[in-house]
Amino acid sequence: MPAIASSKSYRVGRSRTGLGLFATMPIKKGTRIIRYFGPILDSRIPAHDEIENKYLFELNNRWTIDGSVRKNLARYINHSCRPNAESDVRPRERKVFIRAIRNIEPGDEINYDYGTDYFKAYLKPIGCKCDSCEKKRKKLRAEARAERAKVKARAERKALKAGAKGAAAKKKKLNGKHFGGKVGRAKA
Repeated sequence: MPAIASSKSYRVGRSRTGLGLFATMPIKKGTRIIRYFGPILDSRIPAHDEIENKYLFELNNRWTIDGSVRKNLARYINHSCRPNAESDVRPRERKVFIRAIRNIEPGDEINYDYGTDYFKAYLKPIGCKCDSCEKKRKKLRAEARAERAKVKARAERKALKAGAKGAAAKKKKLNGKHFGGKVGRAKA
């Protein structure tokens, strides 16, 4: 039986993507952090199937948890491509627990991977804003800036070289050849 974190081991706070759930105490790997709960919806009932919100957690093809109730603090856990927690889905019991998959330090945001369906439907169109994706984008932007700077410097060197060759050619022409080979004053 995994350890269960106390309700004082997390808090809701401001994160990069809106609100998030943050650890207030160290949470060890394998600890059950919080339960995702709400009304159970049956997809065979048309009224339940038409409900649309971001807090739906699908247990299986038939059952879904509507986590939009205010007391469900697990709804504030954000997506991450490199999460520190995972969902422990128990469809027969119709329960979902969020469990730590590595040690979480105080102040760290608790997050888990929402899965490919949610990612494709909601996150991919706007871009994932998790820490690992932000770092990856930041690195790519830095590499692109460096490449643009390198191309610009190369173009400037080429322009300087072409300018120096052009100036040398002009000097050659003005070395007495302009006056028909005669150096000196022109007679009036």
